[in-house]
Amino acid sequence: MSSDPVTPLIAVDVGNSRIKVGLFDRAVEADGVVEPIRILELPAEGWDSARLTAWLPAGPAWAEWWIASVNRPATAHLTDWIVRQGSTPSGHSAPIRLLNATDLPLEVRVEHPERVGMDRLAAATAAARLRAPRRGALIVDSGSAITVDYVSADGAFLGGSILPGMGLAARALHEFTDLLPLVPLGELSEPPAALGTSTVTAIRSGLYWGAVGAVRELAERLSAGLTPPPELFLTGGAGPHLARALSNPVRIEPHLVLSGIAMARRG
Repeated sequence: MSSDPVTPLIAVDVGNSRIKVGLFDRAVEADGVVEPIRILELPAEGWDSARLTAWLPAGPAWAEWWIASVNRPATAHLTDWIVRQGSTPSGHSAPIRLLNATDLPLEVRVEHPERVGMDRLAAATAAARLRAPRRGALIVDSGSAITVDYVSADGAFLGGSILPGMGLAARALHEFTDLLPLVPLGELSEPPAALGTSTVTAIRSGLYWGAVGAVRELAERLSAGLTPPPELFLTGGAGPHLARALSNPVRIEPHLVLSGIAMARRG
């Protein structure tokens, strides 16, 4: 799918808990992934429009907006704002494209490609470009949910696994029990001890090492029998936390989804 490479691109990853916005000032090259030159993160609900306005180098109609979403209400709110704010003096509105599976330069070999989360497919698109030739890729995206997805050695998305993210699991423990507190993990500077000596430390241990164990097991099973083994990419807010505990060589790519969205523009 082609577009005007001269017009700046704003790529948007609309998740369940946050919205990531990235500015790309040129077309994606054929042999690599272009990184965004500016990043803004907003909460998925109740975000301050003044922050987005101040972040934009010019008005919303100055760029094309390409959006990958797994959160329909948040996307509707954002697109409504773009439409309201994005008219030029000549009356033209900001171009907005809501991406689907067929927009990405990626073969999707699953039963229902249209039902796969666009964040997963966008990340897989970028990883397929970044991986070594003739080598598969495992993509771990750790946000509200943790996804572990596989791109084959010939560059096709074959599916993966979905499990609750650490923050979501922490909220579930708090909300669906009587006495367990809500334990945030965002302040972790080192992996917690496996042996928790209080309720809080026991929850922190279970959430962290449970996620690490799940990712390890899935990576091992998805890599079994493959030579060479697939490269392991980590993205998402908890990616650096997980990377410290994984024995496999990993590549932390914090903007994998945004880069994959930008690649759709070139495709």
